[in-house]
Amino acid sequence: MVQTYLYLALAIALCLVAGKIVKFLKLPNVTGYLVMGLIAGPYCLNLLPQNIVDGFAIIPETALGFIAFSIGAEFKLDYLKKIGKAPIIIAALEALAAVLLVDFALIISGQNVSFALALGAIAAATAPAATLMVVKQYKADGPVTRMLLPVVALDDAAALMCFGISIAIAKAIGGSGGGSLLKTLIQPVIEIVGALLLGGAVGAIFALLTKLFTGRGNRFAITFVAIFVCIGVCDLLGWSSLLACMMMSAVFVNMSAAANKVFELSDRFTPPLFMLFFFISGAGLNLKLLPSLGVVGAIYIVIRVVGKFAGAWLGAKICKVEKVVRKYLGFTLIPQAGVAIGLATVAMTAAPEYGAQIRTVVLCATVIYELTGPIITKLTLKKAGEIK
Repeated sequence: MVQTYLYLALAIALCLVAGKIVKFLKLPNVTGYLVMGLIAGPYCLNLLPQNIVDGFAIIPETALGFIAFSIGAEFKLDYLKKIGKAPIIIAALEALAAVLLVDFALIISGQNVSFALALGAIAAATAPAATLMVVKQYKADGPVTRMLLPVVALDDAAALMCFGISIAIAKAIGGSGGGSLLKTLIQPVIEIVGALLLGGAVGAIFALLTKLFTGRGNRFAITFVAIFVCIGVCDLLGWSSLLACMMMSAVFVNMSAAANKVFELSDRFTPPLFMLFFFISGAGLNLKLLPSLGVVGAIYIVIRVVGKFAGAWLGAKICKVEKVVRKYLGFTLIPQAGVAIGLATVAMTAAPEYGAQIRTVVLCATVIYELTGPIITKLTLKKAGEIK
């Protein structure tokens, strides 16, 4: 136990050093935390052994809960009325385009159709954590940023739906699953609806409790309770804790007059938590996997980005949003991590004959996306004139 505290202290100290280095290099803090974690982790200098990194498992999930809580704050009804259905259409099209283009590219390259569908399904997922951190660090604001946050929030739901449908089709083509085909199709719907209902209920209770407890400390304690309830129940039932925490936050921000004060409190607490989240994520990146990427991995990494950009551009054009959104939004959707790795783990059991290869490709892609995504997001938002 004593060792754990020392390693936590070391991790945060290294993050502070990394923050200074990347500030000098004019790179996002996220990149510094990831790279420092990679260097100090078990696959490089081993300053933090694998058993210690594994012991930090509660930190990433807690951090993702707070990240989802922050993103859900963007779903204010007055703002949603203003932007209309654009985020929904854009999120659906960018997710679908990434899946279909990766599927098509893998099939014409000679890959098995069931394998192509199972791997391509994961292309829809986007990591909200790195994107949110870049936006917060540089205080980015403008049409692209305001569209980006709700799109990233909706992306989790789109990814779950695409994955469920693709896996069901892959099983049908491969002749496996038989009677479980309907269950495979319905499962993502149950996960999404269940998470949203849970988040909505917790958010409503959260709003009521802030009327009873007016002290800052008490309200912050309730924030922890709400996030931990969402994460705990979702882990128990196999639902998406990201969706639940986002929905909880969205309901809370629209029901409570104290919402802004609660979010301010949250923003003061979360920096060290987010530092540790990205440091631990970096420590889990294994560069030794990269040589095993191969043609399949290269197709996945490149074509997914093409699909994200094309789908976001098409959705923005259909919705007739600002030209700057059409031009730049797709480039901010590159990061991929937690949800993708989670889906790859599910694929190990849903499509066991391809599971190991799918997981290797997704892990390799994560290394590349997580190291390059925050930098590309920063450059894109700067190019769009939303980082001053």
